[in-house]
Amino acid sequence: MKSLSSYRELIVWQKSMNLAVKIYAATRSFPAEEKFGITSQIRRAATSIPANIAEGQARKTTGEFLQSLGIARGSLAELETFIILSAKLDYLTLTNSENLLNACTEIGKMLRGLMKSLSTPH
Repeated sequence: MKSLSSYRELIVWQKSMNLAVKIYAATRSFPAEEKFGITSQIRRAATSIPANIAEGQARKTTGEFLQSLGIARGSLAELETFIILSAKLDYLTLTNSENLLNACTEIGKMLRGLMKSLSTPH
C-alpha cells in the first residue's frame, strides 16, 4: 500500500463519513423519547467507524492501524444491528434501512480488504 499523507485520502474513511452523515439525517425523525437511547447509540456507532480509521492511520505502526480497523469493523457490526432494530421498530423505512445496510456492506468489504493488504508482507 502506498504511503498516505492523510487518512482523508482513504476511500473507506470517506465512505464511512458519508454513512455517518446519512445516519444523522435518518435519525432526525426518530421519536423524541429515543434521544438518549437508540438515536444516541446508532449515531455513536456510525461516527466511531471513520474516527477509528483516522486514529489507526495516524498511529506509528501497522499493528496499531490493524487494531483500530478491527475496532471500526466492530462498530460497523453494531451499526448494522441498530439499523435492523430501527427498521423493526418502524423508525426507518425498508428502503432507507436497505440503503444504509448496503453502504455498511460496502464499507465492511473495504475494511477487510484494507486489513488484508496491511497484513500481507510487501
